[in-house]
Amino acid sequence: MDLLRTYTDQNDVELNDPEDQNQNPNPNTPSPDASPPRLLPGKSAAPKVDDTMLALTVAQAHQALSRPIDPVQHAVAFNPTYDQLWAPIYGPAHPYAKDGIAQGMRNHKLGFVEDASIEPFVFDEQYNTFHKYGYAADPSASAGNNYVGDLDALRENDSISVYSIPQHEQKKRKIEKKKEMEEDKDPEEVVDKVELDNPASDTWLMKNRKSPWAGKKEGQQTELTEEQKKYAEEYAKKKGEERERGGEKGETVPDKSTFHGKEEKDYQGRSWIAPPKDAKATNEHCYIPKRLVHTWSGHTKGVSAIRFFPKHGHLILSAGMDTKVKIWDVFNSGKCMRTYMGHSKAVRDIWFCNDGTKFLTAGYDKNIKYWDTETGQVISSFSTGKIPYVVRLNPDEDKQNILLAGMSDKKIVQWDMNTAQITQEYDQHLGAVNTITFVDNNRRFVTSSDDKSLRVWEFGIPVVIKYISEPHMHSMPSISLHPSTNYLAAQSLDNQILIYGTRERFQLNKKKRFAGHIVAGYACQVNFSPDGRFVMSGDGEGKCWFWDWKTCRVFRTLKCHEGVCIGCEWHPLEQSKVATCGWDGLIKYW
Repeated sequence: MDLLRTYTDQNDVELNDPEDQNQNPNPNTPSPDASPPRLLPGKSAAPKVDDTMLALTVAQAHQALSRPIDPVQHAVAFNPTYDQLWAPIYGPAHPYAKDGIAQGMRNHKLGFVEDASIEPFVFDEQYNTFHKYGYAADPSASAGNNYVGDLDALRENDSISVYSIPQHEQKKRKIEKKKEMEEDKDPEEVVDKVELDNPASDTWLMKNRKSPWAGKKEGQQTELTEEQKKYAEEYAKKKGEERERGGEKGETVPDKSTFHGKEEKDYQGRSWIAPPKDAKATNEHCYIPKRLVHTWSGHTKGVSAIRFFPKHGHLILSAGMDTKVKIWDVFNSGKCMRTYMGHSKAVRDIWFCNDGTKFLTAGYDKNIKYWDTETGQVISSFSTGKIPYVVRLNPDEDKQNILLAGMSDKKIVQWDMNTAQITQEYDQHLGAVNTITFVDNNRRFVTSSDDKSLRVWEFGIPVVIKYISEPHMHSMPSISLHPSTNYLAAQSLDNQILIYGTRERFQLNKKKRFAGHIVAGYACQVNFSPDGRFVMSGDGEGKCWFWDWKTCRVFRTLKCHEGVCIGCEWHPLEQSKVATCGWDGLIKYW
């Protein structure tokens, strides 16, 4: 109030006494009786705003638009520009990569390859041009830098490719073609208009030909040279010999056999293949073996199959990839008793007859041979000119002369061994036949093939009665029959064993599936224990796997071989003994 009063008094004095204004030059000087002046702070009605975050946001947006994008990130939180998307990769070289490119940025063993859409012809043209001239067009280059390689050679050759023909070369070819046309023309020849309009005539072809070969008639055959005549005579002679031998058969080698035992007959006149009289089943139940009992070594290459002597198991037969078949003693000496040599290539499969006195062998030399086990003589030999992958005899006692063989030409061939004649051919598969398994009291048999299917046949009738093929199925190179004859175990190449019923429907049992082993790519054998309680299989890592039939759980695994364990057989009498064979050439008895 004092300030207002002072302000009012001063105004009054200024207005009333202008002379005093001249006398007092500083009218604002307060009187000594007035209160001292006080300054009021300025106030603003606008709210106080912190613009720090706004400044940071603007700075980050500017930084995002200028910084390169990380090539390994999958999401971009802003809209990048074209230059940012296609900018080259910057940054320090990777310390552990030879070329400085991190492993995550590679899509090729030599670094990073950029995708480009190029037609096959254009690619071939640039590829061959680069190898011939040293330069090629760059499909992903920017404007003004369209070539890579030797740019000096590019300027010298005027940017031509291997497929572009220079102008002077084109003219030269046209002149040569015109000369050829004139030489072919006969000036005295009278052209028939009817023939000229008929596309089937030579005149029309000569006039409208578009290639060097069009319209040219084959000339008369000239006489053969001495060398050609000699070759033709040799070829005709060779064909005649093949015709006399009965067509294209397997390779033949002399059949030999060597006995390695002490004597072929004992003091009572019994043969060395006779089973011991005291051989009988030791247990009613089978047990998983725990330790190695014996190892047979004699094959110089892998062993592809093993078979115990039927019913007694006192001998074991082995088929080797060294072209030999050997039979070994199991109970006594544990030595090789006889070697059978009659194949020129690896032996694929073997099979005993019911009493074990004879056996079959199938080799990659396209031959099937029927041997006498005791003497080692070949009783008969069969061949169709194709490789037999599996051989089986009909299990019926009255049909032991019937041989079935699954061939590489998709057929199952049936022979009568008494007459050596083919009596039936089962031809429905679309790939090589791998297995033959008799079911239903030997009235039917199941075959598997490389065509990833199973087919069921009536014996003697070449018509499929059941065809099993699903999109998820794989090839099944080994099939075994359960001792109860109600189930089939099929080794599938997707690392599992599938179970099929042998009733009318041959249905897949989805509740039983045995897995855990690695067999993809290998024809590892699957088998059952004689009492049916266990399933056994080899695998590609040299192990032998045992599963419980009821629970489908892995019971035990044995490390048997170095490499692939290809075959496994359960002893028919000694219920806790198992034999395995592998590509290491060994047969092991557990």
